[in-house]
Amino acid sequence: MLVKVFANLRQICGGVTVDVQPDGNQVMDVLDKMVEMFPDLQDEIFTPEKELLPFVHVYVNGRNIIHLDDLQTEVSEDDQFALFPPVAGG
Repeated sequence: MLVKVFANLRQICGGVTVDVQPDGNQVMDVLDKMVEMFPDLQDEIFTPEKELLPFVHVYVNGRNIIHLDDLQTEVSEDDQFALFPPVAGG
């Protein structure tokens, strides 16, 4: 599954997209595999309780997972998956 990453996550992941082969079919499985591949992601996206940090957003097929089944949202290889870190602006 290709995961699109944005902002500072691109530096951590080494590019705009990451090919992830999760061990399951939920958003959490994809994120767990990404942290396994890029350990620095852990502190950028998760709280110590393994919840998404505030203002970290995951979109599957253009829909924010908070409006779906959150981290238990099911995904498939063909889904569009995007990971956004907190971004400040002004």
